[in-house]
Amino acid sequence: MTLDKHKIDGLPQITSKTLPATQFDDLLIQVGYSKIGSAPAQGNRIKVWWTHPTYSRVEAIYSPDGSVAITAYHITSQ
Repeated sequence: MTLDKHKIDGLPQITSKTLPATQFDDLLIQVGYSKIGSAPAQGNRIKVWWTHPTYSRVEAIYSPDGSVAITAYHITSQ
């Protein structure tokens, strides 16, 4: 659980290891990110991709039930 280990462009540094998914999603939406897709991830978790008109794409990993954001980081390729 490493949400606090990565810096997401447009957001202040997150200092919690995890956040409720609704809170994390709201942070991204407020600065202009849009959810563009999701897929199963390792460990029965959920992977979600976010796009922004200026910043690099973000990949976020959520708990298996989608209620907790576990980590998020910028990716440069699809």
